[in-house]
Amino acid sequence: MNHDELKKAVGWKALHYIKPSTIIGIGTGSTVSHFIDALYTIKDKIEGTVSSSLCSTQKLKSLGIPVFNLNQVDEVAVYVDGADEINPQMQMIKGGGAALTREKIVAAVAKKFICIVDSSKEVGVLGSSVPLPVEVIPMARVYVARRLIQLGGLPEYRLNVITDNGNIILDVYNLCIVDPIFLEKTINEIPGVVTVGLFASRSADVVLIGTKNGVKTIVKNN
Repeated sequence: MNHDELKKAVGWKALHYIKPSTIIGIGTGSTVSHFIDALYTIKDKIEGTVSSSLCSTQKLKSLGIPVFNLNQVDEVAVYVDGADEINPQMQMIKGGGAALTREKIVAAVAKKFICIVDSSKEVGVLGSSVPLPVEVIPMARVYVARRLIQLGGLPEYRLNVITDNGNIILDVYNLCIVDPIFLEKTINEIPGVVTVGLFASRSADVVLIGTKNGVKTIVKNN
């Protein structure tokens, strides 16, 4: 199977974790788009969704799937999203689509986080193949970049990208992230940072990985 077929396989597999009459958190990206297609087939059985990006919201509404503001709901049963990288501890780098802040909020609220990826996203150490996105308030861009350099990173301003929250993205290269929880906390404490695209403190509960031999399921040991 090609990459798109692997993404489709995990998107549909995630449907097994959806229970009737619940609110479903929806992430962002091409793999999630396949999940939304799958969710459409049971849209009359769920209460609705909470979306982490304008792009996902538009697709959900175009398919007639109800979308609620997070402040309108009591709980989110399951959050389904992809990742740019994921390590064996089920910690992730996210934010390639610039929706990391809203993704992190919905993931924090959700009772269960289902991460859907193809096998190319698996890494031993985060930062191996993609930069680490950081959402930053525009006036703090240069200051935050200097602090990120002090941490050993090489930040690059993502040109012509404004987040759904009206902020900018710094993509940080040259990081070998051996302690994701510590780095997540350290970067989040820099004034001007909205959030960093490390999902380490709140890692996935279930990972569905599309491989040439089918979908591999990994469940967190509590």
